[in-house]
Amino acid sequence: MAETATRSLPLSGIHGGSATVRLEPAAPATRIALRVAMEDVGTLSGALGVDLPVRPKTSAFANGRTALWLGPDEWLVIDEGESGLMTAAANSGATHSAADVSHRNTAILVSGPGAADAINAGCSQDLSLEAFPVGACSRTLFGKAEIVLLRTAEDAFRVEVWRSFSDYAFGLLAEGARDAAL
Repeated sequence: MAETATRSLPLSGIHGGSATVRLEPAAPATRIALRVAMEDVGTLSGALGVDLPVRPKTSAFANGRTALWLGPDEWLVIDEGESGLMTAAANSGATHSAADVSHRNTAILVSGPGAADAINAGCSQDLSLEAFPVGACSRTLFGKAEIVLLRTAEDAFRVEVWRSFSDYAFGLLAEGARDAAL
């Protein structure tokens, strides 16, 4: 039997932050990029064990899975547990498109009272709680990298980024964290 290569985790061993911001790589997770028509959202939600949100800038969490609305028929589903996402989607009976993007993406967790300021060092999106409440998500730019941003708590965010941009994003967040502490 042929041996398969094992990829190293992006950002492995890296840490950063400041007195007001903590930066850390998120644990490995399974992710699928999902496309499905509105008439099949309920069926696919049931199969995945998490409701696919149907309103812009929203997310849903259930059974260790998070579903983030990215567009009218597009979601990013993240499973930090015992996955099976692709199998669940395949067995749903719903017409859809699902691509496993687990090795394409990684995530950076940003928390602390200066978290929004650190992110705003590279992203002009309004991250006030009124405009971007807990559970809000969006696909946006961070510096020169496309990210998916999720607010997980009043002072905590998950920054999903392609692994090829992860060093850049982490470095820019670290600079933003230092500025937020001033």
